[in-house]
Amino acid sequence: MNTTPDTPRRAAVIFIFVTVLIDILSFGIIIPVLPHLIERLGGGGIARAAMWVGIFGTLFATIQFICAPIQGALSDRFGRRSVILLSNLGIGVDFLFMALVNSVPMLLVGRFVSGMFAASFTTANAYIADVTPPAKRAASYGLLGSAFGIGFIIGPALGGFLGHHDLRWPFYAAALLALTNFCYGWFILPESLPRERRSARFDWSHANPLGSIMLLKRYQSVLGLAGVVFVANLAHYALQSVFVLYADYRYGWGEQKVGYTLALVGLCNAIVQAGLVRRLVPVLGERRTLLAGVLFGASGFAVMGLAPNGATFLAAIPLLALWGLAGPATQALITHRVDEHEQGRVQGAVSSLSSVAGIFGPALFTQVFALFIGARAPFVLPGAPYLLATALLVFGWFVAWRVTAGQPRHIHAAAPSGVPEQA
Repeated sequence: MNTTPDTPRRAAVIFIFVTVLIDILSFGIIIPVLPHLIERLGGGGIARAAMWVGIFGTLFATIQFICAPIQGALSDRFGRRSVILLSNLGIGVDFLFMALVNSVPMLLVGRFVSGMFAASFTTANAYIADVTPPAKRAASYGLLGSAFGIGFIIGPALGGFLGHHDLRWPFYAAALLALTNFCYGWFILPESLPRERRSARFDWSHANPLGSIMLLKRYQSVLGLAGVVFVANLAHYALQSVFVLYADYRYGWGEQKVGYTLALVGLCNAIVQAGLVRRLVPVLGERRTLLAGVLFGASGFAVMGLAPNGATFLAAIPLLALWGLAGPATQALITHRVDEHEQGRVQGAVSSLSSVAGIFGPALFTQVFALFIGARAPFVLPGAPYLLATALLVFGWFVAWRVTAGQPRHIHAAAPSGVPEQA
């Protein structure tokens, strides 16, 4: 049998893909039912439930902001496998807890714990950097991104089906998936970080979120790319926060059409991540792929914000999906500039910036939407949140263009090319 050095790397990438996919499925399942469960347990109607949903979202993002760099630093010290397994076990037990509680405060405790363990996506990114040569990382991150697309196609649909029968069933299903993922990882998932490449000690200065972000100052080019990641994540909340309200207000779409549209969004994203990234990056290089992806995203949001009818809005979805080219290319460019001993901590710092976007994004875009459809609106413009997202991505494009100037078109080195600059 003829084996190549790429065989174990390919198998490891597949393992982490399955792990992330099951994680995303477990979280996607509860998306359609969590607000309804909050409403049932809290009482007081939809308005009170909306207040609690906002608290839940802010808490979840805040906890991820704190815990992502801690998990990254732990994975640098003790290995990726153990951190991923602990995360899966914790999420599974927590979903079971959330299925059984009977009050909003206890449900909030469960969401707090979910935020702690869900930060393992940081470790998955570092895992990919461990097992993939620099020239192939963008394609591997694209495959990882497709797990998000697939998970958010199947997860919410399954959660809606189960929740129609009982609001607790999706939580039991999510617990089963997460615990199955733990068993899968225990028997199948290999360690990606050998002992000789691990950090000598656990450094709290890099594990706390502010210390972790300060670590980025040692990598000036990474700091700029991390800013692009933050802006992109902030812009993305325009879609997450106001899509249902916008579609109902502007086009009169009900739940069924909204569900089909979300499935289309997930499908298009999966196609881009799994199919186009690995084909385009070798041709364009990471820098051009990043710049093209951000430009597609800005164009897609602009069309959505100005679409006069539902058909035009739907036509913008494939355009917005091409924005997905930017994420894997950005991750690949970051890993090229980071020493192999600090991949986890840097990925944790970048994830912390994404969590900050999650703290402010939902409130920002929902308030903009309310302002431009309300009685005090300077003029009626329901697409204002999407136009704001367009402006953010245009700004992000200029930042990306500047910080990647002089970037080689292709990376062929077997080790990270960047050396941390002196503080």
